[in-house]
Amino acid sequence: MSISIGIHDLSFATSEFVLPHTALAAHNGTEIGKYHLGIGQESMSVPAADEDIVTLAAAAAAPIIARHGTEAIRTVVFATESSIDQAKAAGVYVHSLIGLGSATRVVELKQACYGATAALQFAIGLVRRDPAQQVLVIASDVSKYELDSPGEATQGAAAVAMLVATNPALVRIEDPSGLFTADVMDFWRPNYRDAALVDGQESIGAYLQAVEGTWKDYAEQDGRRLEEFAAFCYHQPFTKMATKAHRHLLNYCGYDTDTADIARAVGATTAYNTVIGNSYTASVYLGLAALLDQSPDLAGRPVAFLSYGSGSVAEFFAGTVVAGYREHLRTRANHEAITRRTPVDYAGYRALHEWKFPTDGGDHATPEQTTGPFRLAGISGHKRIYQTR
Repeated sequence: MSISIGIHDLSFATSEFVLPHTALAAHNGTEIGKYHLGIGQESMSVPAADEDIVTLAAAAAAPIIARHGTEAIRTVVFATESSIDQAKAAGVYVHSLIGLGSATRVVELKQACYGATAALQFAIGLVRRDPAQQVLVIASDVSKYELDSPGEATQGAAAVAMLVATNPALVRIEDPSGLFTADVMDFWRPNYRDAALVDGQESIGAYLQAVEGTWKDYAEQDGRRLEEFAAFCYHQPFTKMATKAHRHLLNYCGYDTDTADIARAVGATTAYNTVIGNSYTASVYLGLAALLDQSPDLAGRPVAFLSYGSGSVAEFFAGTVVAGYREHLRTRANHEAITRRTPVDYAGYRALHEWKFPTDGGDHATPEQTTGPFRLAGISGHKRIYQTR
């Protein structure tokens, strides 16, 4: 008899500041409809100088620890493409900040925006091997492009923490998965750059190619029929990409592409990404959080996931929402994470965008800006120093 494994709890955090797209449009002269309607974005989260992927990750994970404790967590898998160190996993800092025990394995995974799904699947394998343990999966990223570049309007920052366990309270993850990998250069960030490089049209084409490839493999693995799914959680580099992806999938499968049907399939999943912006690895799971918080009762209904990471690797899989899931949601906390952000004007955002530590190995403190529970206090001797507030 197979055991039920999936997402037992989910929490997210985002940054201290937010830049409305109206401020960006006023700066660069873009018609606001290009942002609000064209790419489906209204604002973007902007990290404070004393925030990074570690502080966001710890803030996302802390409520899970407060609710469930640490005793059963023996593994932390941290997914990011905004890594702060070429050797040390960012999750090791988080392990310390949230008080996990020493008998814990901690690793970091990277494959563009797909990494969190790899982490989730690895976690499921660990729990299947040892059903008594739980795995903390964290996806945390700061999306950053050059000022005045085409990608600037899609920036964002967030972390999602998920507790993976048997008899999950939220979503039971199913077999099989549809997989796809292709060697393309649609988006990348060499080690010597802080901001990513992206070929926008190539990236959209590669994403849609991955939609076809993952669905083809999923169908060949005897997955569910398309019409069985109550909703579809797509990776959202910008929220209109979910609409493009679902339309493409319907076309590929020979279905009509009625606009209202597409909106019903993906609309609820875009609510948080619309105001947070692209959070890379966290994006598809922010979509899940929004879906669970906003949809009518989904208990017992299957939801599809399409996780895409440029370069490219993608996966299509399914999860069934568990009866009684509403009792375990964090809807109020999720809304507060978004509404607590302080708006900044374009000049303030630009200063934060360009802020960075010197690389001389000296002692350098960060301005005290965040009101969140964790902060990056500075560096000393090339070592990052974190504080709990």
